[in-house]
Amino acid sequence: MPPLDDYALNPQQLQNGLQILKKRQRNLMLLTAASAAALIASVIGLFVQQEFVYSFFGLTTQVQQLHLPSSIAGDFASLGHQSDYFINLLSWFGWLFLKLFAAFVGAFIAVHLLRKIRFFYVRFQSFVLKFVGWLIAFMLIWGALTYVQYDWNSGQNQEYQQLVQYDKNIQDSEISHYLTDSDFPAPVKSYLLAQTALLHHPADRAAAIPQVQALIQAEKNDPQFLEYGFKPEQLWTMQHQLFQKTMTPMAQSVSKQAAQAELLNSALRWVLMFVIALAAVLSLILYALARQIKNRTVRIEQRIQ
Repeated sequence: MPPLDDYALNPQQLQNGLQILKKRQRNLMLLTAASAAALIASVIGLFVQQEFVYSFFGLTTQVQQLHLPSSIAGDFASLGHQSDYFINLLSWFGWLFLKLFAAFVGAFIAVHLLRKIRFFYVRFQSFVLKFVGWLIAFMLIWGALTYVQYDWNSGQNQEYQQLVQYDKNIQDSEISHYLTDSDFPAPVKSYLLAQTALLHHPADRAAAIPQVQALIQAEKNDPQFLEYGFKPEQLWTMQHQLFQKTMTPMAQSVSKQAAQAELLNSALRWVLMFVIALAAVLSLILYALARQIKNRTVRIEQRIQ
């Protein structure tokens, strides 16, 4: 019978086994973080996917920026050019991706650098405190980038924002004063004032409804209505925001786009809900496996000591 020493593991084998377990645990934690990030991104996507899909078709569910009809665009040339809805949304998603990536990676880097300081090194031995430190770093980086985003966006289209801004009465807005002194056709004035009212926060429905109703009547009775250069997508948005239905032929002309947008929106919603459920389950399973391996590693280290 061979001696018992032949069955004993030498310290080097134990150390190698521990390193393998730690590597597996680290990989599982990285996969957990990735699935958690996918979960967060999918949840965010669930709230913004409707605007993204509709803007892809040139539509929005609410008026988000002032459109100047082509017949008077020259009078406001000094205000510069506004980007369309889809470009604005792509910019928003770009900032979202940048903030998620920078905050996620930056938080890990911050924790790693702080561990070089003895005060934090001792406290970050606890997984809970390490996670709290990572979360605080994530929030600080996210907040800093959000401030930069807000500061950058505030400089974009500032002239247009000042033009439609007012406190309580739409007559106090700069564009209302300008239109009062202008000789623009009445439908053009109604078109601009309706947008101004709907751009107010919250939307000034009391001021917008009479203007949109005037536009509806003008489309029926004014033979020059098509020459004003109104945007059908904007008319569709205003009518749906106020009345939840299409009421004029020009707005009806984009109904096919709206139907396609709603179909894609519904399909994307189901996909995101599936991804959310899958990512949540994966995150829990991966985290449980990582914790199990970590506990096993700790027990082995204690026995070695």
